[in-house]
Amino acid sequence: MQYVGLDIIEVCRIEEAVSRWNDRFLRRVYTARELRYCRGRATSLAGRFAAKEAVAKALGSGIGKVAFKDIEIISGPKKQPRIVLHGGALARYRKLGLSHLAISLSHCRDYAAASVVGGGE
Repeated sequence: MQYVGLDIIEVCRIEEAVSRWNDRFLRRVYTARELRYCRGRATSLAGRFAAKEAVAKALGSGIGKVAFKDIEIISGPKKQPRIVLHGGALARYRKLGLSHLAISLSHCRDYAAASVVGGGE
């Protein structure tokens, strides 16, 4: 079986959340490793936000049943995005019998988007 998730977000929404809530927002949504990688760049933060939403959709749970920080988006050896699951997201992944999740990210000045496809063995 295939599982798919897609999300798009306006970069300005992330900028507004950071401006309004600052560290409270950042610590609730992003892991320390993600924050180090993004270095406050709104487009990178938005890309990871969209990615987390897309992963949660692919897992059939949405954010809420799975916490933002249960889904971590890291940079692979060639800078390609990779998904690392923790806690509830990892449990959901295992329950669905998934063996892989593939992700694609894209962003421009105004928007960030992510697509996730998962499958079993």
